[in-house]
Amino acid sequence: MSLVAAAERPPFVQQFRERIPQYMRRHRVKSGMTGWAQVNGWRGNTSIEKRIEFDLYYIENWSLRLDLKILILTIFRGFGQPHAY
Repeated sequence: MSLVAAAERPPFVQQFRERIPQYMRRHRVKSGMTGWAQVNGWRGNTSIEKRIEFDLYYIENWSLRLDLKILILTIFRGFGQPHAY
């Protein structure tokens, strides 16, 4: 498991792969503890379509700089958001 990446719970994978175009692209990377969608407020009971949009952006634009930005934002935004677990 990575610190930063896109992730989804296994029971939802089949459901989302049939419903959301390009959903399976996010499974080409290791799952992580935080991600671009999460630090932008798209986690928990939020729009799966928006989460996919942000996860695909992360996959297509990955860089060490983006990972560091996500880790820093996780500290400042991640723990106080209403959908944080």
